[in-house]
Amino acid sequence: MLDSRNLLSGKRKYLCGLIVLLFSCAICATFSMVGNDDFNFARREVLLRRIGDELLTQSGDSKSRVLPVKKIAENEYQIRFENELTFLPDSLVNTTTRLLAKDPLACDYVVNVLTCGNSSVAYGYAISKNKKDDIVPCRGRKQPRACYMINIKFKPTGINTAKNGYLLGSLPFLAFVGFIFVRSVKPRRALPSGQRTKIFTFGSVLFDAQERQLIINKKNVGLTGTETRLLLIFALSPNETVERSRLQKEIWEDEGVIVGRSLDMFISKLRKKLELDPSIKIVVIRGKGYKLEINS
Repeated sequence: MLDSRNLLSGKRKYLCGLIVLLFSCAICATFSMVGNDDFNFARREVLLRRIGDELLTQSGDSKSRVLPVKKIAENEYQIRFENELTFLPDSLVNTTTRLLAKDPLACDYVVNVLTCGNSSVAYGYAISKNKKDDIVPCRGRKQPRACYMINIKFKPTGINTAKNGYLLGSLPFLAFVGFIFVRSVKPRRALPSGQRTKIFTFGSVLFDAQERQLIINKKNVGLTGTETRLLLIFALSPNETVERSRLQKEIWEDEGVIVGRSLDMFISKLRKKLELDPSIKIVVIRGKGYKLEINS
């Protein structure tokens, strides 16, 4: 018994170590993903400033500033300028497409050029990873000089969801690993002290509780652990009614779940194994329970 407990204790320590290791790996992977994600977004803001710089140059302005890029929503940014400018839609489309091709997260996005005064859309277009889905209107129409803001909204790539859900998603997996491991190391349920080596004889049946088997007419019939514990209760009280509630309590209560149909199923299995001796029967006592009936 002591060796069994030591073995179980060692396996539980191993399980705890395994879970801690897996949990640590999940955390490291998550933070690694977050760090890489932050770098890509920082690089994106640099590319957006570069777009603003080239638009000012194309407008003939080489001195005024591109104001700090503003993040106005998740996956949406705004490029602002110190002075007014003018632009050609074709040049704007070509510039953004060329520079944002360097952003690994920018597959699909929508560009809207807004006037500063009332934020009305002066020009807009959509770029898709699938080029046939691009929407680019009004090419070749030069826009008048004015104060503009350029909003660029990127289609979510799923990386934000991944980084937030990666760690949480790993927890059920760790719990599952723990459950499987605990089930695998669960000690075999022992028979009550003093009854482990008992051998019972009724009719032509020899019941060896320790070895979990019946010997009927020199034929060995194996029993499961639950069948053994159930038959042991009957063998200790032959020809006596055993209440159904007692059977359920003694057999299943320690497992934490009592299922009524489970008892009927195991009774049925025992009957089939005992039918080799017609003088031994498990009969139903209606409204009370069962009885191991032994006819001399």
